[in-house]
Amino acid sequence: MTAPVVLLSAAPAFADEKPAAQTQKAKPTIEELEQAVDLAQKEYDAAVIAVNDAIKFFEEDLEAETYPTKAAVIATKKAAEAAAQAKTEADQAVVDAQAKLDAATTDEEKAAAQTALDEAEKAAQEAAEAKTAADTKATEARTAHDDARVAQVRKIDLLQKARDEAKKKLDDAKKALADAEAEEGEEPGGECVPEPKLTTVVSGLPDKVVGGTTENFTLRVTNGTNKTMDEVYPYGAVHAFDDKGLKELDSHLDLEWSTAANPNWRDVDLLDGVSVGSLKAKTSVDVKLRLKVDADIPAGQGAVFATADYVNEDGSCGGYPDLDHYEFQILAKGSDPGKVEDAEGKPGKTDNTAEQGGTSTTPVNGTGGSGSGSLAETGSSDVLPKVALAGGAALLLGVGAVVVARRRNAGADA
Repeated sequence: MTAPVVLLSAAPAFADEKPAAQTQKAKPTIEELEQAVDLAQKEYDAAVIAVNDAIKFFEEDLEAETYPTKAAVIATKKAAEAAAQAKTEADQAVVDAQAKLDAATTDEEKAAAQTALDEAEKAAQEAAEAKTAADTKATEARTAHDDARVAQVRKIDLLQKARDEAKKKLDDAKKALADAEAEEGEEPGGECVPEPKLTTVVSGLPDKVVGGTTENFTLRVTNGTNKTMDEVYPYGAVHAFDDKGLKELDSHLDLEWSTAANPNWRDVDLLDGVSVGSLKAKTSVDVKLRLKVDADIPAGQGAVFATADYVNEDGSCGGYPDLDHYEFQILAKGSDPGKVEDAEGKPGKTDNTAEQGGTSTTPVNGTGGSGSGSLAETGSSDVLPKVALAGGAALLLGVGAVVVARRRNAGADA
């Protein structure tokens, strides 16, 4: 575990900045640039989908037999083929009638053959006209379908241009964000910045612990921002005093941690911080904690303190600007804790079979959690232990400032 970022020194870094002139447009913030990238990405994704849908419509829907212009092409083609066949048969009938007329020998045969020939020629003329009309309709249907295809091609072209413009807009937005982040990271002597969306929440810690027992609970670290944090350092510590607030009980308490990457239980060491690795935007990682309580511990009050900070590869850093705390009452060995609740007011778990920590990709709302209450408002009514706990928290913050400074300098040298 590691120490929290102390951000009190961040304020002077802005003291010498002069307000911009009223006519000068304020530079967009990193968060605003991130929002611009998100919006541009959505517009580009929508443009890509529109292009793909238009191409699919051109290749599949337009050529479906049920599509109106395609259906008309099919129907008129069949009609033209039927009219052509009818004309062929009518022309043959004329040829056959002429042959009979040529073969007639009597006046009666010749008259009958001539009548048949006249009728065949009339039918052939009508068949020719029907074929011409059918061919015209087939041509018109084919032209209408071709026009629909051309119109769809033009639509695809326009959509592709819109997609390309959206891609350029997205690239420009990404570049603006990268430039701003680089400029921010290259600022000489820059301080770590407060990041309230990097939160830590303790769950499963009962409000009462008994001497000689072990309590398992969880510390969830959440990156509620829209960007990945390269190295995240959760911090946890335990601090306790007897009921009179005069005797420190820290030596009677042993706080250990374990994660999925490091499943072996190890002591929480303020001066030996261990990173839980990279934490993507809107994801969480769980750190399992267990508190071992010595059998001979006096009755008193304690608190688990938690926070987190981060350091990026570009040297930028930050963290939650305060310590969240979760108080518990210490009962002497053999005491009956009665109804035990965790920090969320739910029945606490006192078994020692908690699973190891892991990473959650469930989206989070980005808001920071707080402890079970302020030091002056929760736990025992005795004020003295609370004052002692508050003093201990101040000491932890001071040590934390040294640790994070050392870690940041080491990252910059690397």
